Amino acid sequence: MPSAKKTVRTFAAASFLNAPGIVIPGLESVVKASYLRRLNRFLLECECRGKRVKAYLPNPGRLWELLIGGRTLYLTEAPDGRATRYTVLAVERDGIPVLLHTHLTNRVVGELLRRGMIPGLEDARVLKPEVSIGRSRFDFLLEARGRPFVLEVKSCTLYGQEIAMFPDAVTERGRKHLVELAEISRSGTRTGVLFLVHSSKARYFLPDYHTDWDFAQTLHDRRKDLLIKAVSVTWRGDLSLGPRVRDLEIPWRLFEREAADRGSYILILHLPRRTNITVGGLGVVAFPPGYYLYAGSAKKGLRARMARHLRKKKNFFWHIDYLAARCDASLVIPVRTGADLEHEIAASLQKTSEWSIPGFGASDCACKTHLFGMKSHPLQSEYFINNLQYFRIDRLSDALSPQV
Repeated sequence: MPSAKKTVRTFAAASFLNAPGIVIPGLESVVKASYLRRLNRFLLECECRGKRVKAYLPNPGRLWELLIGGRTLYLTEAPDGRATRYTVLAVERDGIPVLLHTHLTNRVVGELLRRGMIPGLEDARVLKPEVSIGRSRFDFLLEARGRPFVLEVKSCTLYGQEIAMFPDAVTERGRKHLVELAEISRSGTRTGVLFLVHSSKARYFLPDYHTDWDFAQTLHDRRKDLLIKAVSVTWRGDLSLGPRVRDLEIPWRLFEREAADRGSYILILHLPRRTNITVGGLGVVAFPPGYYLYAGSAKKGLRARMARHLRKKKNFFWHIDYLAARCDASLVIPVRTGADLEHEIAASLQKTSEWSIPGFGASDCACKTHLFGMKSHPLQSEYFINNLQYFRIDRLSDALSPQV
């Protein structure tokens, strides 16, 4: 027979699940579609009502973990006269909607503030949405504890099993806002930044030092000058908001341990046609056309190493230099850490690849190769995306788990 304590917990959980959702204006009328591809930063192609249609995406993020072929999109129909008939509201991940419409994030936060649901800001009230200070505009002017409070809001859609991160793309504007908020705070007006995480799975939040080193360091360095808060919310299938808001922990010690100019990386190159290339001591190597993934590392100077790989003009030193010079596109994805992950990353790439080049980039280790090939872009592979999420986010969970 269950204990009284367990019965109370079960009842509380059931009450939460059965509680009515919070309806946010702009999210009432929904049309579902199937994601096909991203045409540019702000335009998607999807299948809706049996037809291929284009939909406006009000989100400039990379969204690698979310925009995967076949995922369910939530659209709304735009008013007549607009070039794009549909606008993207959300996308499903693991059967749960994730809000993508960044312009609606402030409506969500405004409603949570009105209801006193944001931990630490329960007594705050909105004096004015959008306030201009100096040359910048911030999302809210609040009154909190009888004093003015300037709040900037960031929409966070990047998360793993327990950890959420922001941003998922470089944001110089976001970094500039942090600097300005800190200056306003030092002049006597309280300020803060709120990261709204669109997943109930998250328990922790970190600035994404892999993707935007400058933003992450700025947030860390200004943490004593402004309130930094991250909360997670739950979205329901009808795009209503669940009544639970979770306050997330920010493990700064983990950030300080991991966030450094060192670590591993994956270099992605595209070779348009079959090419024979003389590669240092390997001699002439026949490279099939396709996408190549190279696992590398730098114990220091990671930024400089990645920048070098993206340059066309350089003295050839490593095997990868000979191939990169013949490719027409390149992308480098860092995994910043003090741990030696290069060989583990290479082993994971072996599992997702269709072919490999023996001995390439592996003359000083026991690996068979560090270069792997695929016919299609790896960012279209859910397996590759999941592996990338593990190395950049999920492996950090072990350091946050209570030690028994």
